[in-house]
Amino acid sequence: MAAVPDVAWVDILLRGMQQAQAGVLHTLDKLDLVATSHGQAAWPWAYRLSGDILLIDRAQARLLATSLVIALVALGVGAAAAWLLWRRRFSAAFFFLATAVLALLAAPWPPAHIVWVQANPTSFHQSPTGFDADSIQRGRSLFAQHCIACHGARGLGDGPLADAQPVSPPNLAGPLLWRRADGDVFWRVLHGVQDRHGLPSMPGFRQVLSDTDAWAVIDFMKAQGAGENLRISGRWSNPVRLPNFVLRCGRQPEEQVSAWQHQRVRVVAVDGKEASHGGAGRLVQAPAALLEDPRLNTVWLMRDQDQTALPAGPGIPDCIARSTAAWDALATLSGVDADAFGGTQLLSDRDGWLRARGEPGKQGWSDADLLCRVDTGKPVGQATAGDGLGRLIASMDAEPIRFIKGGFVH
Repeated sequence: MAAVPDVAWVDILLRGMQQAQAGVLHTLDKLDLVATSHGQAAWPWAYRLSGDILLIDRAQARLLATSLVIALVALGVGAAAAWLLWRRRFSAAFFFLATAVLALLAAPWPPAHIVWVQANPTSFHQSPTGFDADSIQRGRSLFAQHCIACHGARGLGDGPLADAQPVSPPNLAGPLLWRRADGDVFWRVLHGVQDRHGLPSMPGFRQVLSDTDAWAVIDFMKAQGAGENLRISGRWSNPVRLPNFVLRCGRQPEEQVSAWQHQRVRVVAVDGKEASHGGAGRLVQAPAALLEDPRLNTVWLMRDQDQTALPAGPGIPDCIARSTAAWDALATLSGVDADAFGGTQLLSDRDGWLRARGEPGKQGWSDADLLCRVDTGKPVGQATAGDGLGRLIASMDAEPIRFIKGGFVH
C-alpha cells in the first residue's frame, strides 16, 4: 500500500495540539492554578482537544491547519497593532487590529465537535508503572478478583454477568485501550462509566482499588488485549511495548531492560528444555538459535524457580533475567499459556515496541514473524540473501511505529 503523502504534516499538527495542551497544564500546575487529582495535575476544563476525527478526515485536518496558520499571522498583526498603539499611531493600530480580528473570524475553523471531546480531570495523567512486568502480574490478580465476572477471563466481554449489564462490556482485545488516553481509562476504572442517558453502565472501583492498583489493572488489560488480538488475528494490530523487567549481565549490577534505550532487544524464553543437559541437569550446550547476535541485545528469560545452570563462552548471551512475572507477562502478550511459552523469541525495535515473534522449535526467521508492521510502501533496504533476521531488522528500521493514543501520535 502506497504511503499517504500528508501523514507527516498531520503528525506535526497532532503532536503540536497535544504538546500545547500538556504545556498549558504544566504551566498552570507550576503556578499553582490547578488542583490535583490522584496525585497529578488535574485538567481543569470539561473538554480537551482530540485528533481522532482529524486522523481519518484529512479535509478537516487541512481546515484546522489553515486556520492555525491564519491565527499565527493574526497574532503577528495584533502584535504590530499593540506596538502602534504604544507609539500612539491610533489610526494604523486600529486598522491592524481590525484586520487581525477579521482574519480570525474568516478562518475556516472546523466544527467544534471535530476537535473537542469531553475530558476528565485525569485525561493527561501518565501511568507511573512504565508498563512493568510486576505491575502486569499484580493487575492479573486484581482483574480476576474484580473484573472477570463481566469482562470474561480473556477480556472479550463475555463474563457470566455480562448479559445482566445495561451496556455490554467492551472487547478489550479491540482498539478501545489504544484509542483512549490512559488517563481517561484510569478515570473510568476508578469512577465508573455512564451511558448516554447518564445512568451507570460500569461501577467505579475507587473504594477497593488504590491508584497503583488501577494502573496495574490497566497494564494487565493492555497485555491481555494484545495477546488476545494476536491469538485472534495473527498479529499485534495495536502496538504494544516490551514490558520492563530486571536483568543481570555477567557480574554487573542488576538493571532494567528499559535502560536499553534506542537498542533492538531479543528476549529468549529458556526453560531448560531447549538445549542438551549434562549431569545433574546442568545445561552444557546451547542451540545456535539461542546464541548472541551482534545486531541485537539478547537476554535469556527464565522463571524464578528455574535454577538451571547456564553455559558461558563465545556466542552465549551473558544477560539473564529470572522473573516469573516477566515470563507470565510476555506469555500473555504472545497469546499463549505460560507453560507453552518456553522456546519463544520476541524482538522489539529501537523504540521499545514488540515487533516479531519466533515460535518454539522454529528454525530461523521469516517475514511471517513480523507481527506488528507498518505498510508504508517504502523499500526496506538491503539484507543478505536468505538472512531472515536481517530482513526483519531492515523492515523494523524502515517502518517505525506511528502510535495513536487518545487521538494523538506518540
